[in-house]
Amino acid sequence: MTHSRQDNEATTGNVALGHGLFNLSAVYKDLSVPELYEHAIRNGEGRLAAGGAFVALTGQHTGRSPKDKFIVRDALTEKTVDWGSTNAAITEEVFNQVHHRFIAYYQNRRAYVTNVFAGADPSYRISARIVTEEAWHSLFARNMFIRPTAEEHARFAPSVTIIQAPNHFAIPELDGLRSNTFILVNFAKRLVLIGGTSYAGEIKKSVFSFLNYTLPESNVLPMHCSANVGANGKSAIFFGLSGTGKTTLSADATRTLIGDDEHGWSDQGVFNFEGGCYAKVINLSQTAEPEIWDATRRFGTVLENVVLDKATRVADLDDGSLTENTRACYPLDFIPNASETGLAEHPETIIMLTADAFGVLPPISQLTAEQAMYHFLSGYTARVAGTEKGVTEPQATFSTCFGAPFMARHPSVYAKMLGEKISKYKAKCWLVNTGWSGGPYGVGSRMKIAYTRAMVRAALDGSLAQSSLRVEPHFGLRIPEFCPDVPAEVLNPQATWADPKAYDAMAQNVAKRFQDNFKQFEPYVGDDIKSAGIYARG
Repeated sequence: MTHSRQDNEATTGNVALGHGLFNLSAVYKDLSVPELYEHAIRNGEGRLAAGGAFVALTGQHTGRSPKDKFIVRDALTEKTVDWGSTNAAITEEVFNQVHHRFIAYYQNRRAYVTNVFAGADPSYRISARIVTEEAWHSLFARNMFIRPTAEEHARFAPSVTIIQAPNHFAIPELDGLRSNTFILVNFAKRLVLIGGTSYAGEIKKSVFSFLNYTLPESNVLPMHCSANVGANGKSAIFFGLSGTGKTTLSADATRTLIGDDEHGWSDQGVFNFEGGCYAKVINLSQTAEPEIWDATRRFGTVLENVVLDKATRVADLDDGSLTENTRACYPLDFIPNASETGLAEHPETIIMLTADAFGVLPPISQLTAEQAMYHFLSGYTARVAGTEKGVTEPQATFSTCFGAPFMARHPSVYAKMLGEKISKYKAKCWLVNTGWSGGPYGVGSRMKIAYTRAMVRAALDGSLAQSSLRVEPHFGLRIPEFCPDVPAEVLNPQATWADPKAYDAMAQNVAKRFQDNFKQFEPYVGDDIKSAGIYARG
């Protein structure tokens, strides 16, 4: 038997959870939020913050471990996965070897089981069983995904299982893995094994990886994006890598939030994959981001690696001493204007976000469909000094489809689908730079959120499309010459630099980086997309 909401104690016994998991000392299944809090506190897994959030520390892993993720190479995946450094391969034998030790590790140990859905559209959702050894990870999964109704719980059958054990480690010299941390994905068995890391984002991204692999077969484009919808029923999607503003810009009080990170675009419209948000909260502003700020102070929220005041236990969101990648995980309905369905009509507007630390990209520019595909394949942003070990100056980052670590298929598969949907549903596309203006990181300043919000709102309501456009010389981007509530000089990146020649030299440098990166995609795209980046190609 398993623990239920009606029981105060778990039942021990020979409980089978599938994939070889049996003979556990206790199974706690689909516990409520208060119950999970009680277990997590009793187990010593974390602390309570003022306001009621649960705070967990993840030790040495404060972010994902992309070099420790492997996909089983077998008859199913041999010709469908884009193999390489991002999608590294392991054999079935290695997977089975690690799996057998995983099963042995869980013998006579407790397990927390959370059954959830991923995908708000019932036509395309998957049922995921998340098995963890710590209660707070179960709370994370409960917050992050779509919670079944009581009736759905009664007939729940998992189509994907994720088993996580932070305190179980690989043996690299025996397993042939890179380290004692591992994220092993077996698409054929529909099973993911996660060990040696407490970072909860590995659970979330493992579910996303499954959807990214399976949905294109149903003509659904999986997207690493946030989405919201206006009063006219038309949605907008925001592509972007971590730290570029997806969560911040989609949490707009004037629009209904569909979701903050992962969505699908089908022939019926856009749908959220998740039932919660996983927001980066370092330096979160109560004034600029009140909805997310309020969520960090609520019972039920999980705060990851957030520092608490020793006396008051108030979360200090400006303290990055543990990591710059501090996170808050909370149910979507903690955001006041969140959608109850997670569904919306086809997007009228597509916004691609970048945080350009070199300070040369315009704060907003209109894209043709071909330019949109070019920038989608490029997936550009930049990391700045202090955010990662060893980063001492701005570094260009190109993550194709704005989510390369989670895209199992070749980038051209996703880009082709995006181009077809932009054409079919007549979406307008914009590139928005939330990074630096007036110079690179260390010289210029970060674009004001108020300006970015004003530009995004003007793009969404159609007023920005009425502005005259001028083409800048380095990237061929079309820059609006006017935007309400934004100074005209802010719209022109060169005008914000003290030395225009220094701007031109830096812009040419970044354009060359685009050129070098895009060479890998040229064999897979037509001349129209190649020519869309002709300025960047020099």
